Amino acid sequence: MQMLYDSDSFVVVHLQANDEVVQPNLPALVRHGFEIVDKRSGKEVYLDGSWAELFQQQITAWQLNTPTEEEVETTLEGYAELAQNPVLMH
Repeated sequence: MQMLYDSDSFVVVHLQANDEVVQPNLPALVRHGFEIVDKRSGKEVYLDGSWAELFQQQITAWQLNTPTEEEVETTLEGYAELAQNPVLMH
């Protein structure tokens, strides 16, 4: 797990797939994903599969052309509209 972004409004965490099971009775994360927490609404969305790939492309674009905080927040706000799950524990 790697924290990618933390502001007054959002937290973005990259959860990476496990190559091997660390503990025998716990399921392995088979593919990577991103958790976006909207601190304003208290909700989170987990992006995996094609959504995670699209978000990874966005991160790569940001690495090539450093965005402003406003540009990052606007992009995250779009993903946060998908958030349905209340944040219960973080």
